[in-house]
Amino acid sequence: MNVYFPMVIATALAGGTTSLLNTLNSFVGPLIGCTVAFLVIFWISLVVWTFRDIRARTQDMLSQILAPVLVAVFFVGGLFIYMILRPRQTLAEVYERQLEEESLLAEMTERQTCSHCHARIESDFQICPSCGQKLKRPCPKCERLLEPRWGFCPYCTTSLGNGPMPNMPGMPVPVMQGMPVPGNQGMPMSGTLGNNRF
Repeated sequence: MNVYFPMVIATALAGGTTSLLNTLNSFVGPLIGCTVAFLVIFWISLVVWTFRDIRARTQDMLSQILAPVLVAVFFVGGLFIYMILRPRQTLAEVYERQLEEESLLAEMTERQTCSHCHARIESDFQICPSCGQKLKRPCPKCERLLEPRWGFCPYCTTSLGNGPMPNMPGMPVPVMQGMPVPGNQGMPMSGTLGNNRF
């Protein structure tokens, strides 16, 4: 009886070990298969993501080819190398920044500034609010704002005293002595020529 009992225990242990190994094999096989499938899918995803990312950041064809190859060969290490070397901004971000810069430049050129102190002024200011520089003056007749250097009002044609007014249609032409009057060509005006009769 003493010999039989250890044999039963040994048989039971051998059968238990075999069943335990069979159970582990049934779980480990699919677990390894799932891990390998995950790693393959993850590897392909990294390559595709790198290709899309580099296309969004540069138009250089060599860079667009080398970046995915780097990740495909070195896997996660290649991804870290790519993340270090890739351009900081995407093409869309560069384009937006250029638009912002052009917008600011256009705003600065459209903005009027004082010629003396370069402070910002509006188009209807008569003097600069910062330095008091005279910017515009009102017309004495129509009261519209005019540039200080203008000799005539372009709105009501009033002379501002800075020079002779040019001839304009509908305006009387000043007549000088000895000059023919328009419409009476050939007829001399009063003066020395008018007294000489042939």
